[in-house]
Amino acid sequence: MKALWLLAVGVVIAIGSTAAMAQPVKTLQEQLVGTWNFVIAEITTTDGRKGLPFGDKPKGMVIFTADGHFSQVHVAGDLPRIASNNRLAGSPEDNRAIVHGSLALFGTYSVDEAKRTLTFKIEGSTFPNQQGTSQTRTIDLLTADEFRNTNPTAARDLPAVASNYYRRVPP
Repeated sequence: MKALWLLAVGVVIAIGSTAAMAQPVKTLQEQLVGTWNFVIAEITTTDGRKGLPFGDKPKGMVIFTADGHFSQVHVAGDLPRIASNNRLAGSPEDNRAIVHGSLALFGTYSVDEAKRTLTFKIEGSTFPNQQGTSQTRTIDLLTADEFRNTNPTAARDLPAVASNYYRRVPP
């Protein structure tokens, strides 16, 4: 009886091992597909200064579709409310804070699996100078729940490196 039990356990382990080994490994692009909440962005300038361009409690997300499209919105968590409740009638100070504290872009994307890079081909952006450009980022971490990337060519006041951190939106 003990031998039969051991045989049954061995068969279950063998079947489980075979099933685990048969699972196809997802590509980086397949792993990216979905919706990710924006957690934080950190900018490091060439002189070593660090900053949080959207503050310490930003809002936003990036969405990757299976057919290669993306949409990204980053918004500072402390943007001013416009007193008139009309987005076209903000004060110069409000408008400046809103422009400085938000960035949205969309377009198509591709992944270089070997180099672990993600390239955005930007079709539209709230920063019009980005329209029609490409931006390549390194994929620093990609798990089922976390995504971190670095844009080595970010620029604000000086050339800088931007690191972005996201968490997957649960299904």
